[in-house]
Amino acid sequence: MPDTLAPRAKFGVLAPSTNTSVQPEFDAMRPWGVTHHHSRLVIPDAKVTDDASFLAMMDNIRGALFPALAAVLTCDPDYVILGMSSETFWDGLEGSKKLARKLKRIAARGVAMGSDACRAALAAHGRGIKRLGVVTPYMPVGDRQVVRFFRECGYQVVNLHGFRCPSPTAIAAVTPKALRDAIERVKTAAASTPSCKSAPTSPAHKSPRWPSSGLKPVIAINTATYWYALRDYGIKDRVVGFGSLLAEH
Repeated sequence: MPDTLAPRAKFGVLAPSTNTSVQPEFDAMRPWGVTHHHSRLVIPDAKVTDDASFLAMMDNIRGALFPALAAVLTCDPDYVILGMSSETFWDGLEGSKKLARKLKRIAARGVAMGSDACRAALAAHGRGIKRLGVVTPYMPVGDRQVVRFFRECGYQVVNLHGFRCPSPTAIAAVTPKALRDAIERVKTAAASTPSCKSAPTSPAHKSPRWPSSGLKPVIAINTATYWYALRDYGIKDRVVGFGSLLAEH
């Protein structure tokens, strides 16, 4: 029998315990008949001041990922969404594929990851996109992984702005103005798409109002990941207010 509150789908959502944007943003984009069931990767809100401390945070995330997956699987979701992105870009395209295979094998159902979502979102916006401007909350070691991933997917990152957020919770404290300024910095004539990769401060509901600068799309990763999950699961509803992905694709 179907879940009475979720006649269309139950989505299990994994996000770090420090994250305060994924849950409200996904809920805001949720179509009728879909429910979200969140499982947290329990990590400390440790200081992140350099590459070494960023790598320590990544170790915390990796250690918490599969226990969180095991927990959410006990509610028997129809599909799983990975609401965190840094690990999905690690070790390039092959590293991303390896992680996806492991998650899907253990989950025994579909899994949406930020890396796959970005590739699908870029493809949805057209084959002519090859040059990207990227905004991240990461330290340089994380930025290098993002650049490597997109390069191996056939894109060139021509501009990148990393906020170097000093802790996991600080990602959500970046102001809308700071985020808009960062988008403008990476959105040059050389970039065919400003890709707001892992952008902080609730980018899903802010991205439609950012200046287009020659109609270049801005891809916010939370929006892209949720869009990808819906479409991959077979839900085609158009949702307005969160950019062209959900409204038009």
